[in-house]
Amino acid sequence: MEEQDKFCDYLSGVNPVWCPGCGYYGILGALVEAFVDLKLPSEELALISGIGCASRLPYFVKAYGFHGIHGRALPIAQGVKIANPNLTVVTVGGDGDGLAIGGGHFPHVARNNVDLTYIMFNNAIYGMTKGQFSPTTTLLSSTKISPFGLTGDALNPSALAIVYGASFVARGFSVKKEQLKDLIMQGIRHPGFAFIEILSSCSSFNTTDMNVAHLLKAIDTVPADHNAEDPVAALGLAGNESKIYLGVLRRSPRPSLEDRFQEIQERAQRGKAQGIDNLVQQFA
Repeated sequence: MEEQDKFCDYLSGVNPVWCPGCGYYGILGALVEAFVDLKLPSEELALISGIGCASRLPYFVKAYGFHGIHGRALPIAQGVKIANPNLTVVTVGGDGDGLAIGGGHFPHVARNNVDLTYIMFNNAIYGMTKGQFSPTTTLLSSTKISPFGLTGDALNPSALAIVYGASFVARGFSVKKEQLKDLIMQGIRHPGFAFIEILSSCSSFNTTDMNVAHLLKAIDTVPADHNAEDPVAALGLAGNESKIYLGVLRRSPRPSLEDRFQEIQERAQRGKAQGIDNLVQQFA
């Protein structure tokens, strides 16, 4: 009963409006349980989202929240974290929001290693706008606006995150709640940019390869001897075409953007007079 009370402490009281059977309920449950286990005070937690089914999540959690505009969750989250480094910042959004209009922000937040956790709900479809294909929809899938199939290949979110230089990359599945909770906790604890792709089936507009039955046959666990510090090995697992590996694919800690800002500020303070003199001399 006490554990249930702690769980409810993180719920806002606004009921989710996702379709019955949507995998996002499982993600919300794993996320809130992670907050409970990490003992994160609500007033030190900020949830930032863009547009789409997944982006409604900040309404359902008792924390600071910002429901942004389409594809702009990451730059907003980066601004929040830089303005108040003491906040735990979690960005949530779908595959369409993050990889279509928002795709240009992803590599820069990853390479800068901003200390936030980005959770991408990947159902390989635009669910809120009634089932159009998204950047992760598989080749030849039939959707409402493509009844005879697609012509483009699907993007691989985890592989992209590794190539972009994310210092923590993991993949989970909405029905594997305990594993998912653990991955979220590891991502939040990671001192830098943590990207977590969560596979989830859309109960209203299932695509051929993103329904639960298909995924359960295709998934496997990242091998225990996997070297997460090796980017080539991580990319090999992320891009494997015969299995979908769940777990931590990449972990390579390095200074975060906030650490580098602090270092630059200290260096600037120490050499302020000399720096100004050198600047003036350039225009003398």
